[in-house]
Amino acid sequence: MDLDDDILYEDDSGNESSENGDDQFMEMNMEPESSSSQKRDEVDDFQFEILTPDKIVSHMVDCIKEVNAVVEIPATTTRILLNHFRWDKEKLMERYYDGDQDKLFTEAHVISPHRSIVSKPKKTTRQTAAASSAEVTCEICFLSLPSKGLTGLECGHKFCTLCWTEYLTTKIMDEGMGQTISCAAHKCDILVDDATVMSLIRDPRVKLKYQHLITNSFVECNRLMRWCPAPDCGNAVKVAYSDAKPALCSCGHRFCFACGENWHEPVRCVWLKKWIRKCDDDSETSNWIAANTKECPKCRITIEKDGGCNHMICKNQNCKADFCWVCLGPWEPHGSSWYNCNRFDEDDAKKARDNQELSRSMLQRYLFYCNRYMNHMQSLKFEHKLYASIKVKMEEMQQHNMSWIEVQFLHKAVDVLCQCRQTLMFTYVFAFYLKKNNQSIIFEDNQKDLENSTETLSEFLERDITSELLVDIKQKVQDKYRYCESRRKVLLDHVYEGYDKDWWEYIDI
Repeated sequence: MDLDDDILYEDDSGNESSENGDDQFMEMNMEPESSSSQKRDEVDDFQFEILTPDKIVSHMVDCIKEVNAVVEIPATTTRILLNHFRWDKEKLMERYYDGDQDKLFTEAHVISPHRSIVSKPKKTTRQTAAASSAEVTCEICFLSLPSKGLTGLECGHKFCTLCWTEYLTTKIMDEGMGQTISCAAHKCDILVDDATVMSLIRDPRVKLKYQHLITNSFVECNRLMRWCPAPDCGNAVKVAYSDAKPALCSCGHRFCFACGENWHEPVRCVWLKKWIRKCDDDSETSNWIAANTKECPKCRITIEKDGGCNHMICKNQNCKADFCWVCLGPWEPHGSSWYNCNRFDEDDAKKARDNQELSRSMLQRYLFYCNRYMNHMQSLKFEHKLYASIKVKMEEMQQHNMSWIEVQFLHKAVDVLCQCRQTLMFTYVFAFYLKKNNQSIIFEDNQKDLENSTETLSEFLERDITSELLVDIKQKVQDKYRYCESRRKVLLDHVYEGYDKDWWEYIDI
């Protein structure tokens, strides 16, 4: 089947779109994908391709064409099937030819285009005209209209054009639905195909929104594609295989392809995800409550100690229990030895004290690593501002008989500084979940060396660089950032070697 006949890819409505995206989407099937695709090699030859919005549409159309050339079914049905299989063409082909096509179409919520058609006697011209002029009631607005004024899907449910338009507009604009819009009939799960949507919708804004939703679904469902997470960037990254490797978008944003977060070596995605969730939720608030408050041993209400005396009286009017803050036991047995709790050491009280110490220790551990993580994050933001001041210094150096090439060492130094800051930031996430062993001690030594050298480089770059002894200053800056680069490489090589040899053991907290 030729895709040129499909309404989704060619606008025959006669309406002119107010935005270029509509026409580009409609006509993209006529344009071959550019051969000058932007590719870069990163760590371990991880190859990826930057796809602009136009190229994303072109790539989607090419996928539909490739599958449709084999299965020979309507293009919009092919698109729904591909979306059902998360755009895995091989998996679709395998299921399509396994002999149970009816089950496949049922699971994808489409009517099989190969269903048997019962032959009916041909109607005369007069019978056809009478049938088209016969009035039929729309099941949504209950208006009686000629049958030709109603539109429906292959499931047989028909409604007036106005009701269809209102229904589709609501689903697209208000609910943000694109590829999963089902028939307007009650309890009918057959999906509305793209050709029907594009023929019924006349508003260019709604059309454009629908096209964006379909394109967005294409990228998000495809395991080999990911949107660039940078704000206001509409590019996507396409890879040959999915892995936790860095991808660099043409907008300059560098991120992990596997999880979409900023590139976070040496910590792995699973631990970074746990760390982000730990920082975002209220778990540490709970830890603070556990570390600084206790429960009344009688009514279990939470109590905070606001005085020096360990004699506690529960303020719950229905409780009024007297107990010791230290051991949580009844106050009466303490007698005259007010602050000596060694007489009272029942199992429940001992367990309460142990839990209190554990919560306090966990909170202190989290705060230790979190403070250092946040400190490097804050420093990294300040280091990015260095580029502006360094640019001024580079211009000053050029006025003292140094060429543009010769002053690039300052820009390189700031690049290295930012890389080291980002690596250090994520080493504290890695260390937070790391169990102590001989290799972890080596890791911490490497971390300390990198941190010291990074601070030295940062301090040196923030100094005022005078015109005197520029050659000497250049040599010192180069020595410092090269040493930082070497220490960063040593740290990362050691971590990756540990991954390969299973040196690292983790604390799941």
